[in-house]
Amino acid sequence: MTPCVMCLTHVCAARSKFVQRKLLLKFICIPFGIALLFAGLFLDAGDVQGSQLQTTPVPTQDRLAEPTLPADSSQADRGAQVYWLSCLPCHGDKGQGLTDEFRATYPEEEQNCWQSGCHGKNPYENGFTIPKKIPSVIGDTALAKFSTGAQLHAYIRAAMPFWKPGSLSEDDAWQVTAFVLRENKLWNGEGELNESNAGDVAIPRAAFLTPVVTTQVDQVQKTSGALGWIILLGSLAVPLILLFVFKKQKYEQDLQR
Repeated sequence: MTPCVMCLTHVCAARSKFVQRKLLLKFICIPFGIALLFAGLFLDAGDVQGSQLQTTPVPTQDRLAEPTLPADSSQADRGAQVYWLSCLPCHGDKGQGLTDEFRATYPEEEQNCWQSGCHGKNPYENGFTIPKKIPSVIGDTALAKFSTGAQLHAYIRAAMPFWKPGSLSEDDAWQVTAFVLRENKLWNGEGELNESNAGDVAIPRAAFLTPVVTTQVDQVQKTSGALGWIILLGSLAVPLILLFVFKKQKYEQDLQR
């Protein structure tokens, strides 16, 4: 073989190797880039969706404001106003009781309900002292000492409000009873609650146990995170597999020469 032919052969071989390497880089880089692009877009979409769920603005409202009656108000709707006037100051705007969080909605100088001159020792003129703990009337463990709506009404009528027991009218007592039962999902709020049917409204103990559920935000973040990692690992595996195949083919070609 003449030198020119040998040079030409070496040039062609080198060119062939260069073309093979270039093709290999294309095979590796293109799928890898596409996979990374999709992984990035997917993770960004999950983060955006999660952030949108987290940053959804919640309208502010005055928690101590008087509730507005609908045009066609029910007995329980009217009971919401009775509750606001006579029960909310002690039992909370959501029936949670006199919690630290609820007391923080009051003016700062009135947040310590048990200080002297307020509702503790030596209350103001015509004032009264209140218990250290005031129970919730709406929630998981509320109303546990009552068995029926009739018992709840009888207690409200005789012992509430705390500072002036028995001062509620018969209608007011039934209205606030209907409201409390409705908020605890024990009464549908339809029709009129009265002595003829209140005994049929059962208040089962431990009726309000709630299952632990994952929030929508957590579900979105966990799902997007797991799938994102799968896509990313897959995108890293593709070039490694292609590289292995190329190396194997090159090794077989070298053996055949």
